[in-house]
Amino acid sequence: MNAQTSPGTAVPAVVPAADVPADAERFDVVVVGFGIAGGCAALEAARSGARVLLLERAAVHGGTSSMSGGHFYLGGGTAVQKATGHEDTAEAMARYLMASTKDPDEEKIRLYCDGSVEHFDWLEALGFEFERSYFPGKAVIQPGTEGLMFTGNEKVWPFRDGVPPAPRGHKVPVPGDTEGTKIVMDLLRDRVEEAGVEVRYETGATNLVVDGDGAVAGVAWRNFDRTGVVAAAGVVIAAGGFVMNADMVAAYTPALGEKLFTLGGTYDDGLGIRLGQSAGAALEHMDEPFITAPFYPPSSLVKGLIVNNRGKRFVAEDSYHARTSYFVLRQPGAAAYLIADSDHMEEQRMPLVPLKDGYETIEEMEAGLELPPGSLAATMARYNEHAARGEDPDFHKHPDWLAPQTKGPWGVYDLTLGTALYAGFTLGGMATTADGEVRRADGSVIGGLYAAGACASNIAQDGAGYCSGTQLGEGSFFGRRAGLAAAARARGTSR
Repeated sequence: MNAQTSPGTAVPAVVPAADVPADAERFDVVVVGFGIAGGCAALEAARSGARVLLLERAAVHGGTSSMSGGHFYLGGGTAVQKATGHEDTAEAMARYLMASTKDPDEEKIRLYCDGSVEHFDWLEALGFEFERSYFPGKAVIQPGTEGLMFTGNEKVWPFRDGVPPAPRGHKVPVPGDTEGTKIVMDLLRDRVEEAGVEVRYETGATNLVVDGDGAVAGVAWRNFDRTGVVAAAGVVIAAGGFVMNADMVAAYTPALGEKLFTLGGTYDDGLGIRLGQSAGAALEHMDEPFITAPFYPPSSLVKGLIVNNRGKRFVAEDSYHARTSYFVLRQPGAAAYLIADSDHMEEQRMPLVPLKDGYETIEEMEAGLELPPGSLAATMARYNEHAARGEDPDFHKHPDWLAPQTKGPWGVYDLTLGTALYAGFTLGGMATTADGEVRRADGSVIGGLYAAGACASNIAQDGAGYCSGTQLGEGSFFGRRAGLAAAARARGTSR
């Protein structure tokens, strides 16, 4: 399917600035989308003195952000890290993100890490506190209200060898794994209103206004059958990803259209990205989705071993669940099996990966999984021999998660795509500077246009290096920077 001809990939026309009526509404900054990135952009722009309009297509604030569990990836010595006895520095955080990011932008990473403690304080100043507590287990998200846990590959080889591991997954104090961010979004709404931002719900941007020099100078909007144009010195697009747009998914990330559940809201349709394209925005990492089917909790399953349909291991089982899934989907037939013995095969509490069967002997298991004769026996013998010594010379699994799997019967959990329930969302978006300025393909910036959140490409770039909390963390952080930059442009153009 051609990205230029499919209906869902159509790029809106721009509105020439010369066609904007002289009596059109004017704001300093217009923000498109009231998720975490747009809310933070609007708040910072207003606090710096700008007159701000915030447009949201839905009837309420929150966007997809409000559906998430409430992880913010923060470090460098936050109050929660200090209270729970975890040492961390901005330098260590930056070195880890540089090592684990597919195509790291050092300027952005350094700014994010150097500003992480201040950003933590800024978030709490919205009106909540992260609990000063630590969850030590292996989970997708803290089951209770614990404020801190490991949510990436910090303890996974090779990253742990170069950088001292530190937990950086800060969770909003709401039990469970959904809607934790909603309380942050409610507080952000209150702060946005206090700052004097004009918020218009059920009103979506339809086109960008572009002047003769190629700079963005406002937006066209629609509210049911009403339409209009707003002029502005700066426009911040924070309108989400494109996982709900079948044509864009087919064109850019076809893996998301196959046998899995998409994580997104109604308006994750890529319109923000296509608006950016209309003004000349370059796109980055559009082909890299986040896809995962966690096989834990319970943590004991992490001590098992994962093999492909050749009976071979291919990943360290203690990897962050999206990293494990990244490698599963690159195996023959996207097939893989998690094997645990009776000492470690507790009942799953989040059964996205179903139990395939139980087997009395390794030979029976090998035959039942239709693996090459002798392959699984050899793989398990090698794994068990080294695990008994706390070693994994093949994939360097952390000793904390090594245990021989020798006590029958054995259980097999099926990680195969189409059997396990994989879920995913998009990571790519507009190319931006550290201040959220949108770039063209030649690297130049489009005057007046900024982007943040899921429609911009920043630190989160692929599933192999992803850490839970990166999108909320970078969306809010770079959303703030985009709002401040747009407000500064407005002050400069008004003089």
